[in-house]
Amino acid sequence: MLTLLFIICMFGVFGKLFFFGLKAAWGISKFVLTIVFLPLILLVMVAGGLISIALYFLLLELSD
Repeated sequence: MLTLLFIICMFGVFGKLFFFGLKAAWGISKFVLTIVFLPLILLVMVAGGLISIALYFLLLELSD
């Protein structure tokens, strides 16, 4: 009986720690994604767009 009580209390304590860790990890990952990866993705998209426009103009110049 004492073992069962200990197991229930253990799940209660470590369950709270587990959910606190998940909440903290989600907050950190949202911060990293918005501050680091979003501008990086936007820069890659801009660079890719500019390269495609540059290739288009290069093909127009080479066709003359």
